[in-house]
Amino acid sequence: MRVRDRLYFILMGICVISVILAWTVVRLYSATAAVVISAVALVIPPIAVIIANAGDESSRRRLRVCPRAA
Repeated sequence: MRVRDRLYFILMGICVISVILAWTVVRLYSATAAVVISAVALVIPPIAVIIANAGDESSRRRLRVCPRAA
């Protein structure tokens, strides 16, 4: 597994865990804090996708078109 993929899964795990904790535990103490945590978690997925798709062009697989023999 590539480092970028691992970092993507870590960030998405943090996102899911923070939403779950915000609305099961934190909301009991402060609804405002739960909303703030959820807003921060809302920003994480686009950042995770950008990190997962980042890289130099040589690391990307190029699609080869192979003509079929007739």
